Amino acid sequence: MTSRARWIAGAEALAATIAVVGDNLCHLLPNSVFVLVAMALISFRLREGRWTVMGLDSPKSWMRTIAMAVAAAIVQQAVGQWVVDPLTQPVLHYSAAANPLQGSKGFLAVAQWLGIIWTYAAFGEEIGYRAYVLNRVAEFGGGTRAALVLGLIWSSILFGTAHSYQGPAGIVSGAASGLIFGAAYLLARRNLWVPVLAHGFSDTLALVLSILAG
Repeated sequence: MTSRARWIAGAEALAATIAVVGDNLCHLLPNSVFVLVAMALISFRLREGRWTVMGLDSPKSWMRTIAMAVAAAIVQQAVGQWVVDPLTQPVLHYSAAANPLQGSKGFLAVAQWLGIIWTYAAFGEEIGYRAYVLNRVAEFGGGTRAALVLGLIWSSILFGTAHSYQGPAGIVSGAASGLIFGAAYLLARRNLWVPVLAHGFSDTLALVLSILAG
């Protein structure tokens, strides 16, 4: 990778960071998920000439992809419930908006939330944070293994920041989820279907549990 390409990747990573912080912490910029997806589509198109390089081309094995996604969703739920929450809740808190799914009832409400889960969250956030931010940070670092780890950590921090509406505990929980989804993406050799499906499965389970609890 040329020095120019690395600096361009760094500029994109910086712009993405500003978009996330400016939206979720400063509340001065438009919805960062839409901004990141737009940036990703433009960037991948200009750089590669096609969008399949994001990792959404047909995988060699759908069964393996789905199995990895299910495993990642299970790990994410388990880590959140039995590791992150017990460690953070004594000192941090969730805001009242931490669970927007709470009380969702009726066919239309459930259908609406499923639509949001599988478009905005699963596809939108995975394209923005995993396919775009993670890779641009890694490219800025030279594409080495250490740079990939940096990209994983940085994209996860931003993903946690995007959950600031859930309070301090939500930021930590979101960052932990970002680490798991990002690790699954890298372990799957950047097959974006794995974190997309894992994200969708996990949020769908949260919706089901919310309905049962309501």
